[in-house]
Amino acid sequence: MADAKRAADAVAERLFAAGCRHAFGMPGGEVLTLVDALEKAGIAFHLCKHENAAGFMAEGAHHMDGAPAILVATVGPGLMNGVNVIANADQDRVPLIVLTGCVDADEALSYTHQVLDHRAVLTPITRATFTLSARGAATIADKAVAQAMAPRQGPVLIDVPISVADAAVPAGTPAPAARPPAAVAPVGPALDEARAWLSAAERPLMVVGLDVLRDGAADDVRALAERFAMPVVTTYKAKGVLPENHALALGGAGLSPLADKHLMPLLAQADLILCLGYDPIEMRPGWRDPWDPDRQRVIDVTAVANTHYMHQATVNFVADTGAAARALAKATPRATWPGKEPAATRTTLCHAFPTDDPWGPAAVIDECRQVLPPHTLASVDSGAHRILLSQMWTCDRPRALIQSSGLCTMGCAVPLAMGAALARPDRPAVAFVGDGGFLMACGDLSTAQELGLPVIIVVFVDASLALIELKQRQRQLRNAGVDFGRHDFAAIGRAFGGAGVTVTDRSELRGALVDALAMDHFTVIAAQIDRGGYDGRI
Repeated sequence: MADAKRAADAVAERLFAAGCRHAFGMPGGEVLTLVDALEKAGIAFHLCKHENAAGFMAEGAHHMDGAPAILVATVGPGLMNGVNVIANADQDRVPLIVLTGCVDADEALSYTHQVLDHRAVLTPITRATFTLSARGAATIADKAVAQAMAPRQGPVLIDVPISVADAAVPAGTPAPAARPPAAVAPVGPALDEARAWLSAAERPLMVVGLDVLRDGAADDVRALAERFAMPVVTTYKAKGVLPENHALALGGAGLSPLADKHLMPLLAQADLILCLGYDPIEMRPGWRDPWDPDRQRVIDVTAVANTHYMHQATVNFVADTGAAARALAKATPRATWPGKEPAATRTTLCHAFPTDDPWGPAAVIDECRQVLPPHTLASVDSGAHRILLSQMWTCDRPRALIQSSGLCTMGCAVPLAMGAALARPDRPAVAFVGDGGFLMACGDLSTAQELGLPVIIVVFVDASLALIELKQRQRQLRNAGVDFGRHDFAAIGRAFGGAGVTVTDRSELRGALVDALAMDHFTVIAAQIDRGGYDGRI
């Protein structure tokens, strides 16, 4: 039996066939066979310092190579450390394969140490859960990939009993040969009606969401927008689907009341709204019922049927967004927006988020955008800085800015940038993070050093949970539980083997960025800003 294929090997081979080349996590005795099988199959296992960070590194790699992300966690506490990032994968539509070890069922009858029902814990936040068997190992792995990658994408658990990982796959067990389904396009009378509406529309507007990323439909979005001179608003995850220097690009929306102040009146003027892959899970409550399908014609093209009720449409298509865009493009174009309102809105949005602040969070973002190359991979953590950066950071391609915009969890930016840099070493990577979020993930700076990742980490240092403190003041509540000390974050970077520098103005920041771009290891840039720097800016 020395040459027999183990069940763990069958899983690893199927993941390799799905394009996976990286796995992240922390091993325990229960997953050693899985780690060995992944490495044997050609999937590099990267040791991290916390399972939550490992999951975000896996996601960062996924955004670059398109393959399912892989998180490896050991029994019990290992997997529980990863619950946050698994919930994030559920809400942010990330195809995350979670591999964990578990105590054998017979052993668990009389053995209680670390015995925990992983599947029961994760069922509410996964697309599917499986317990591996030797005979079904390849089939289970294939089904896990298929369900993780299906619209809308999400996490899947494969729980591997200790004895099963090493068990031989029975001879003659057939290997699955799943193929992705063909793209589905709208057809029939509803499509004819939608085309007629598009041809007649004088003021059409497109709202684009993350389904477009899964479908790889950026070129189709651009072609449709240009054919009908139709302005485009994106969610934060879809930024760059239409390059944001394009005249029809109105940037991202989702969390900024200041941006909504200018975008919502334009939506109200539109006589046709085309929602292409728009998933409202990214949006704040102000985007509930943002249009009126009784007064405006609304076409909704999504990966799944609308069960959220955040908005309604005049006609709904469950279809591939690229195929739908091509089908709709067969309508006859006409002159649109004779009053040039989208151009005026684009101008007012630019002025609403000025780039001429002498210092403060907006100046930090502007200076970074000026110095860092256009093709830089950027990630951003949750907090006030994310709202501001998501409006100011221009993207020339999809996935140029990655973030948690469904779950909106802290502690994600640094590991997201690390995973992206690992998968795309040819592009600079920068993580924008508040001081609170940085403290949640700084342990994995050691991972950045060990992997030789030259990630640039820009920390907004104001010694406060700025967004929560701002909400506190807006509600006239007393200050409580939002402030902490001004720590030496640059020294933390140096302590973990990277570079670390504190900056207090644009000139110092520019010099630090230039130096960081030339480094072969990571750099922490601690940008000292005043409290209240986000007032009137988000």
